[in-house]
Parts: sequence; C-alpha cells; structure tokens
Amino acid sequence: MSSEILQAAKVYRHLLKAVGKHIGKEDYKNHFREYITQEFRKNSNLSDPSSIQQKIRLAHDYTFLLNSVHHQKARLSSIDLIFTVLSSILKAIDLLFSYNIAVDRSDEMKRVLGKSAASVGLRLPEPYQP
Repeated sequence: MSSEILQAAKVYRHLLKAVGKHIGKEDYKNHFREYITQEFRKNSNLSDPSSIQQKIRLAHDYTFLLNSVHHQKARLSSIDLIFTVLSSILKAIDLLFSYNIAVDRSDEMKRVLGKSAASVGLRLPEPYQP
C-alpha cells in the first residue's frame, strides 16, 4: 500500500508540474489545479488496488498527454516558421524575376578567373567567334 501512496504522490507532483508549465499558473487558470487536487483528495480513501492503479494510470496518461501536446506544438510552430520564411523568400525571388532584376554572375566569374590567371602569369583565351 505504501508503494501505491508513493507512486500516487509522484504522479500527482508530475501532473501539477505539467499543468503549471503547459497550462499556466495565472489566477484565472487556477481551476485546473484545484480540480486535480480535488480529484486526488476525493480518491484518497479508495481501498481497491486495481481502482487505485487505474486512477494513477489515468493521471499519468494525462500528464503524458499535456507534455506531448506541448512538444508537438513547439515542433509545429518551428516548422511553420521555417515554411513562412521560405515562402517569403520565394515570393521575393518571384518579385525580382517579375521585374527582371537578376544578377548575371558570368561576367563577375570571368573577371575573377582573369585576375586569378593574371596572378600566375597567364591570360584567359578569347572565346572563338566566327
């Protein structure tokens, strides 16, 4: 029986931590904590071991649910942020192309290659034009 009491206390503590972390500790959200406390106190006089384990399991599952939903929300919000940034970049690129603002890197590349070749005493060949 004492192991069940310790297990219930542990689950109770974890559940209150999860509620405080993911739902909040503000006064207008206090009814969540009060309900949990009320339910644990109401079920403190249970004597059937299977019923006790069922209630402990229910509290544990609810704690797991709160933590999982929070982690999923965080993951989704970061993915949403990435998609928002990517879509804004693509819109900017589309806008640049619609105004024919594109940087032609071939002239810049020829200039850099010419400087590199000149630094070792060579010249780039002139392209053949018939």
